[in-house]
Formats: sequence, structure tokens, C-alpha cells
Amino acid sequence: MTDYSFRLYIAGRTARSQAAVSNLRFLCESHLPKGYEIEVIDAIERPDLAEQERILATPTVVRLEPAPQLRVIGDLSDHGRAADVLGLSDSGGMLSRRST
Repeated sequence: MTDYSFRLYIAGRTARSQAAVSNLRFLCESHLPKGYEIEVIDAIERPDLAEQERILATPTVVRLEPAPQLRVIGDLSDHGRAADVLGLSDSGGMLSRRST
């Protein structure tokens, strides 16, 4: 069972998309030792899902679980800020609140 669930919307196999995938995996590995799930959706291949979720820009990560749903737009390269916005800073991981 996973404690956290994320959906990452990207647009193709660009360097920015790949950076977002890598950065999200890094954040999860660093902050969520109890488990997580990441679903990567290419908005070019699945525009119906992107429209349904009202994704206006890519990359966008949506934290689905735990509630409430949270979103971050960008490649998540500012690890400290992304962790704060996604609610990962207090999850007991290895990185501190201000780390980058």
C-alpha cells in the first residue's frame, strides 16, 4: 500500500519532461520512505485526460493522495520549494525543509 500517489503530465519526451520525471522520483525517494506511486501521462498522447484534469501547462504534477489534491507546474528542479508545495517537507524523509 502506498501513502502518496502522484500523476505527472508531460508533453513528449523532451529534456524538460525527463527532468520533471527524474526530479519527482528524487523527491519521492528522499521524502517518502513508506512508499509512493507515480503515473506519468503524456498529454500529447492522452489529451482527453489532460483536458479532464484541466492541465494548462506541462510538466504538471498532481498529488492525488493524500487529500487535498495539490499541483505544481514546472520541472521540480527547485527541490525544496516543490517538496513544500507537494506537502512532503514534514513526511519524515532524509532531506530538510530548506534543502535544494
